Amino acid sequence: MLLGLCAALGSAQAQQATRIVVPFNAGGGTDQYVRLLAAELTKRGMQTIVENRPGASGIVAADYVARSQPDGLTVLVSSLGTLANNTVLYDKLPYDPQKDFAPVSQIAYQPAIIVGRTDLPYKNIKEMVEYAKKNPGKINRGSPGAAILTNLAPMSFEKSLGISTTHIPFSGDSPAVQALLGGNIDIHGTSITGSLPHIRSGRLRVLGVMDSKRMPQVPEALTFKEQGFDLEATLWYSLSVPAATPKDVIQRLNRAVNDVIADPQFVEKAQAIGMEPRGGTPEQLAKFIQVEADRWLPVLQSLNLPKQGR
Repeated sequence: MLLGLCAALGSAQAQQATRIVVPFNAGGGTDQYVRLLAAELTKRGMQTIVENRPGASGIVAADYVARSQPDGLTVLVSSLGTLANNTVLYDKLPYDPQKDFAPVSQIAYQPAIIVGRTDLPYKNIKEMVEYAKKNPGKINRGSPGAAILTNLAPMSFEKSLGISTTHIPFSGDSPAVQALLGGNIDIHGTSITGSLPHIRSGRLRVLGVMDSKRMPQVPEALTFKEQGFDLEATLWYSLSVPAATPKDVIQRLNRAVNDVIADPQFVEKAQAIGMEPRGGTPEQLAKFIQVEADRWLPVLQSLNLPKQGR
């Protein structure tokens, strides 16, 4: 009887936990950061678990959250891909990015980078471009998904220079990094988080940083601009909930998340894995998403990519 009661209570508590749904496999950079955030929220009294639902450039996770109860207990880790780019890349989406979600808060950002193995015949982006011109089609480039900025920015870059690589999309950053380490791909568009341990071990190197300044985690890595290429691309991460979620619930979530993000100890832990925490109000996030969509959707449309099905 007592065991049954305890099990029932445990089940009820689990049902009340806030689930943050990550659209990538466990182990990648986004997943690592969200788990840090979830652990801190739990310490502060908001029981939080992380649920990974990778697949179809974030569509699997986004559709799942869009159909969830609008009670603030199911939260999507959203980004440019799920909230904008998928509308161009796919014939039909099971969710509407503008109508089916309400913004909660930004949570972090980091510059996009290109990493490669240390046994490649090029050590930076400038040398890679020269190699690609002499060896068209011989570079296999991975990404965490077709609609993600770490694919779109390199594609736009390649098009502007008249070079091409063979794009191989993965369902998240972690499997792509493993493929890179295994020699199945040559370079990978990513963030610093998932690849940092392998950079420090000497197995991978950063070929170029898509930012106006170098990264403190890899100060020796040159930016694209330092190598003569005018390219900046910032990865950003936010939280969204089903559109019908009450405003007071959204505000409580927003306050809880921003309290964590403002904590100096949390910031230090985040920066150690290559993330820069950044919060804000739901209204600020909504405006930011629109600005980013206005910048990157025309780039995506100019690539004339074939529409994908599901």
